[in-house]
Amino acid sequence: MSRIYLSPPDLRQSDHAAVGSALASNWVAPVGPELALFESKICQLVNRESALAVNSGTAALHLALEVIGVGEGDIVLCSSFTFAASANPIVYCGATPVFIGSEHRTWNMDAEALKEALETLSAEGTKPKAVIVVQLYGQCAEMNKIEELCAEYGIPLIEDAAEALGASYKGRPAGSFGDFSFFSFNGNKIITTSAGGMLLSNNKISVEFARSLSMQAREPVVHYEHQRIGYNYRMSNVLAALGRNQLGDLKKRIEIRKGHYEAYREALEKLPGVTFMPLADSNAVNYWLTCLTFESEKTNVAAVVDKMENEDIELRPLWKPLHLQPVFKGIRYFGKRVEETLFLNGICLPSGSSLTEAERLRVIQGVRGCF
Repeated sequence: MSRIYLSPPDLRQSDHAAVGSALASNWVAPVGPELALFESKICQLVNRESALAVNSGTAALHLALEVIGVGEGDIVLCSSFTFAASANPIVYCGATPVFIGSEHRTWNMDAEALKEALETLSAEGTKPKAVIVVQLYGQCAEMNKIEELCAEYGIPLIEDAAEALGASYKGRPAGSFGDFSFFSFNGNKIITTSAGGMLLSNNKISVEFARSLSMQAREPVVHYEHQRIGYNYRMSNVLAALGRNQLGDLKKRIEIRKGHYEAYREALEKLPGVTFMPLADSNAVNYWLTCLTFESEKTNVAAVVDKMENEDIELRPLWKPLHLQPVFKGIRYFGKRVEETLFLNGICLPSGSSLTEAERLRVIQGVRGCF
């Protein structure tokens, strides 16, 4: 039997045709018509005014921080329960992250913990340069409260929607919140450009500044003139063609992943100590990954992951909180440590849109075999 991966790329014949067409056009560099079309389609989907296609979600976040002016000595508040790429660009800029814990309802940033951090830092005479809120596993945080707090304290908000394309919150699409937002199109996401990301904002001037930075900050003159440091962050036209084509299947891909979630839940939720990730609104998530937790005294996560690996099935523990990562040792944290328990007791199940029913049954039988 072939290996079952967590969330592999789902490539179809039309994707091959789209890439072939871009190659045939000879627009293979980080410039070309597909880039503009892909940016336009994403803007339409999430009601944004301007977009910039780049080579990763990490690059998009770094550019957002650069445009805001984050630099040496600054503080940026960031969700703790997430991948390291949500915080690494803070350090690229010479700033220091401060991590905010999660709440139980969505596993996302706890607005009360954010409020405590803002009040404490304000009393100390420190104003954070930005807040980065992560939309975890395809479900949005309590954005109304978080937006209100950022507005009250006059702090720019960056929405990390890397995992959340197609999700929404109270009718607003993920990617439409904050001064800046961004998506990831890494190979494991709902749609992929193999590697890639998208920076979005309603401030066209800011996005055009980010565009300049993403192209080595070359000045618009005939010779090579540079007045600031830039980056090589632009997405290629070929990859934009792939992303634009995959975007047409977004709803179908979400429906397939939702089907996986429902099948897993029906088959596994009555096992002793099993609890699935709570969904604040089942119609507003994109079901990127199906996640569940075990009661630690009944089931050991590491043992489950190892057993499934022996059956050639890839499971992953939930994100290790960033405030527990060795590289961020000593970084300040505000929260109730909800995410620490989730990390110790939680796993992600194979959830890709190319996963077959037979493969899903193998996963279910494997997990059942751990009890």
